[in-house]
Amino acid sequence: MPKVFFKDLGKLDYQEAWDFQEKIFSENVTIKLESKKNGQPISPKNYFFYVEHPHVYTLGKSGSLDNLLLDEQGLEDKEATFYKINRGGDITYHGPGQLVGYPILDLDQFKPDIHLYLRNIEEAVIQLCAEYGIKGERFDKYTGVWIDPGTPQERKICAIGVKTSRWITMHGFALNVNTNLEYFGNIVPCGIVDKDVTSLQRELGRKVDMEEVKDKLRVHFERIFDMELLPME
Repeated sequence: MPKVFFKDLGKLDYQEAWDFQEKIFSENVTIKLESKKNGQPISPKNYFFYVEHPHVYTLGKSGSLDNLLLDEQGLEDKEATFYKINRGGDITYHGPGQLVGYPILDLDQFKPDIHLYLRNIEEAVIQLCAEYGIKGERFDKYTGVWIDPGTPQERKICAIGVKTSRWITMHGFALNVNTNLEYFGNIVPCGIVDKDVTSLQRELGRKVDMEEVKDKLRVHFERIFDMELLPME
């Protein structure tokens, strides 16, 4: 069972979190490259981080800037920042009340299958939603977790966007817990024009305990990925 070092980074600026991820990601890729070159396989350490960001919009490498509906002044008025980043996917929003997870895993220690990796993240969130009496589901052709997919009421509760190199992952998922959904009105979320977004709070009609959500989701990740989460100093 792979060991994964876990840490809740709390509230952190997006750029700081990105730089932190990139450092660990690059170190792990280098470890794999060097070990292969030397013929002495060394497995890099695995990490899983929780974080909550200030208002920010991020655009994946396959996305279109047209899906950001704010100019510089508009971003300033919303007290939001904007970054073009190196994950897959289009544009999304992160902000207070949203649980963001960044697994930096060596999939060679799990299963080197990106499709399975994405489906496992979705499954963890689907099972978390079920604990609150919410039926989260997958949606053909779209990543993430949805509610009532394929109906006029279809809405997305969790977005996923990842980057991999040498089977090392970075970036991850964003689960709307108590998120201010009005901020999604300033973008075309994930480049999907006719789809709504939602949150646990909206679905339940009440604010949800964020720490409770974190604890429950961590349990699902441990079981689904068959990993052991250890505290990181």
